[in-house]
Amino acid sequence: MSLIVQKFGGTSVKDAERLRNVASIVTEAYKKGNDVVVVVSAQGDTTDDLIEKAAEITANPSQREMDMLLASGEQISASLLAMCIQDMGFPAVSLTGWQAGFLTSSSHTMARIRRVTPDRIRRELDQKKIVVVCGFQGLSRYEDITTLGRGGSDTSAVAIAASLNADLCQIFTDVEGVFTADPRKVPNAIKLKEISYDEMLELATLGAQVLNNRSVEMAKKYNIELEVLSSYTRVPGTIVKENVKMEKMLISGVAKDTDVARLSITCVPDRPGMVFKLFSKLAAKKINVDVILQSVGRHNTKDIAFTVAKGKGAEAKEICEQFAASVGAESVDYNDTVAKVSIVGAGMESHAGVAAKMFEALYDKQINIRMIATSEIKVSVIIDVDDADKAVKAIHEKFFPETVD
Repeated sequence: MSLIVQKFGGTSVKDAERLRNVASIVTEAYKKGNDVVVVVSAQGDTTDDLIEKAAEITANPSQREMDMLLASGEQISASLLAMCIQDMGFPAVSLTGWQAGFLTSSSHTMARIRRVTPDRIRRELDQKKIVVVCGFQGLSRYEDITTLGRGGSDTSAVAIAASLNADLCQIFTDVEGVFTADPRKVPNAIKLKEISYDEMLELATLGAQVLNNRSVEMAKKYNIELEVLSSYTRVPGTIVKENVKMEKMLISGVAKDTDVARLSITCVPDRPGMVFKLFSKLAAKKINVDVILQSVGRHNTKDIAFTVAKGKGAEAKEICEQFAASVGAESVDYNDTVAKVSIVGAGMESHAGVAAKMFEALYDKQINIRMIATSEIKVSVIIDVDDADKAVKAIHEKFFPETVD
């Protein structure tokens, strides 16, 4: 007998038909003698609908009240799924995040999990029940409801798996696993049998939407083996783990992120402390900076360019303008019509010319590169957003030519 944690996203539970499909997957695992804990997201577009409802009331809602509102979406999914399982003749109980023992930070709408005390889950499992847990939510030390941010249900599932020392954590999605590119955009994308935590973390951070990056970080930290698979087709998925036995491919995937804004400040005085002064102000406002480029300099000045998430773009622009005025820089340019396209692969460490191959693919399609960032297992470029899909296909064809019809 094994303990299995299964997580189902919003599309998998969006209506009665799909809830029954999920119930059949869950009960199939249960009938094999396994203890089963299920983590669910809100149905379909429920979270977006709730955000719109709040916007009908106020343009500046309290973050605490937003958490109170948004947490209701997962509770609907969990209770309906528990009813569905019970209707099939199996014992089930639904639990909120706080009933399941999630204690979080008090940062509303973007809380972090402090610990999970799964005593209630264990008691229900001891009674041979299937336990359905609301993902994405917990309780702060002030006893306020909190939510974990977009994709937080993935993190909830991994946290439960870690706290219960589960044998397997399965993440069910609307695709059959992790692919070398988004199969909805690149029909010839290849499904990977397995991928390392580090590669999956890079892909998730760089725009691949199959897994939340915080969930991969947690899985790596606690060595929780993940399986990413489809809730629609009963076929094996992709295993995410520490050591990948297969011969490493040159790259594992191509990712695209359109939630990008680019800022540049020209003619910043070339003096010690300028970069610190700028980025410390951004950090104080909790604005994460990604790709950073600083020019060599001319006439005792430098140009600084960097990217942030679009949602933080306006705030970052204001900070840059204040900084530019205070140090005598020339101008601030803001552009949110850009995208980040990246390649990821542990194979890069032992192969020369990977970046050149990526750049050749972009050149062949006459796609201009605005910024470049690299690490041991990734290369990212900032390009015009209108070229993003074309770039992903071109790069994929360059690295996986045998898949092209």
